Amino acid sequence: MSDRIDPQTAARRLVELRIEHRDLDAAIAAMAQDQHCDELQLKRMKKRKLKLRDMMTFYESKLIPDLDA
Repeated sequence: MSDRIDPQTAARRLVELRIEHRDLDAAIAAMAQDQHCDELQLKRMKKRKLKLRDMMTFYESKLIPDLDA
């Protein structure tokens, strides 16, 4: 079983992740402006944003062609 991912699938997933990351960033910024925000929720959102960043990095790496030297 191969861990290869179709470039079109990787590119599509990367776009989805970038949109979610951007939306989450905006939500975090808005929530951080509120003095009475739920700190636990804010922390969870930031953790999710970091996970999205890791996933984006993974899919970006799948779009780089393997070069056998």
